[in-house]
Amino acid sequence: MQTTAATPPPHGSDNSDGAAERRFQEAEERLREAIEDLQRRQRHARGFHHPSCDHPDESCVANAIGNLCQSFLLSYGVRVGIGILLRAFKLVRRQSYSSLLDLKVLNNLQLVSEKDLIVREEACRVGLLFGGFTGSYHALRCLLRKLRKKETPLNAILAGSVAGLSILALDDSSRRRTLALYLLARLAQCAYNSAKSKNKFHLWGSHWRHGDSLLFALACAQVMYSFIMRPESLPKSYQDFIQKTGPVAQPVYKAVMDSCRGSPVDIVSLSTYLSNRKGSDNIILEEFPSIIPCSIIHPNTRSCLAHNANAASATFRKTFPLYFSLTFVPFVVLHLQKFMDTPANTCWHAVKGAVRSTSFLSAFVGIFQAVICLHRKVASKDHKLVYWFAGGMSALSVLLEKKARRSELALYVLPRAGDSLWYILVNRHLLPDIKNAEVPLFCACMGGIMYYLEHEPDTMAPFLRGLIRRFLASRISNPVLSSGRTASYTYLQTLDAMKKPKLQEAQQPPSLASTSASASASEKYNLESIPGL
Repeated sequence: MQTTAATPPPHGSDNSDGAAERRFQEAEERLREAIEDLQRRQRHARGFHHPSCDHPDESCVANAIGNLCQSFLLSYGVRVGIGILLRAFKLVRRQSYSSLLDLKVLNNLQLVSEKDLIVREEACRVGLLFGGFTGSYHALRCLLRKLRKKETPLNAILAGSVAGLSILALDDSSRRRTLALYLLARLAQCAYNSAKSKNKFHLWGSHWRHGDSLLFALACAQVMYSFIMRPESLPKSYQDFIQKTGPVAQPVYKAVMDSCRGSPVDIVSLSTYLSNRKGSDNIILEEFPSIIPCSIIHPNTRSCLAHNANAASATFRKTFPLYFSLTFVPFVVLHLQKFMDTPANTCWHAVKGAVRSTSFLSAFVGIFQAVICLHRKVASKDHKLVYWFAGGMSALSVLLEKKARRSELALYVLPRAGDSLWYILVNRHLLPDIKNAEVPLFCACMGGIMYYLEHEPDTMAPFLRGLIRRFLASRISNPVLSSGRTASYTYLQTLDAMKKPKLQEAQQPPSLASTSASASASEKYNLESIPGL
């Protein structure tokens, strides 16, 4: 039986395919030019001298109010949900299980008691911040379109800057300053990414694999130094969080600070603290000690290793409810449909993320305490830079987190460090003390952030971009098809979409390109794929 080998197609068929390809491209360009000319004539005939808004089915006022209410309810729900879940964990820890189902507000042991759930005012302020910014931003965008009769990046900058006055909904200046510095760090990140993508500027070491961890370590070093030596430079809420998370009592921290500064130690408060601790009878207190020994730092445990292990495990138990709430509640509120479809999967991911983040924080506390104890084993005199170094070393625990989370943590702690450094420099009269300087700083940062969101979104971190689009600009991320975008607009979008497979095919290896050519040949010249043809 004679076999026949597959013969390659004639050489002339390649030429015919190439000619057909060129004719199709020429027809595509002529079609695009004709559509663009048609759109220009339609705009001129209708008198569209300024761009239309992206909400054809409702007025500008209704659009702004709708976005305001939506963002207010989302942010309010997230804050209240976190408060309720933390309260539930607190009742479970007290083994008051029956109180979880009792919604009376007269008893302080109930789930929604007036004493423990003091989140309504704060939730309202957070809602006014997010909702006020969203509503005013959309209103200002529409107003600027009609006044300037054009759509330029300046519109986004002006609208974002003026809408940033919603920061005044927060009555605490320290919180406003922290939020403004956080946005300043984010804006610097966007500006740097934009310059780097255009080959205009890049920092030395920006390609390092663990550059985010290094930034986190520097920020933590400043924060922990400030907590020990200059606690007044940190917000009160942040001081309380570090104090409750760590295993060392406040009088001991005060004694360490006084010892490093050469000031007299408050023996009365220190002896009062030690009087309630077993095994502290033989401890000798000095008014001017060269170093606070380990016997005072952890009087209940003589072994430093056991103390560090107990500190890490205690931190895990105390902070797991917080991290679980911060993971679970925002996902449920912002992605309710996904939660309804797969509730078990959502709970599992929340537990897994909370365990990982809690392990990171527990390791942070354990390493910090280990460095402090190690210093006391090898040195007889204390120094304030030891605590700066200990903060940087304990930041190595961030390697337990996911790679994507490390940069987020670094940019979260960096504003705290900057706020503390700002306070120290102002206190030393190296910087001027400008009252309410955080308000114009926040406004300027929001103007820049909104510019990058609309015109260079790839320069923003995915977490920040998704958060702003979900909270602040939910209708920007999913704009309604404008009434001025007729079928000709759809044709242009389809033509752009048809070019993407060609670019992908050009980037494929020759073997893959040849195998996919025959499969896509029938689709390449299928004009029925264009709606209306």
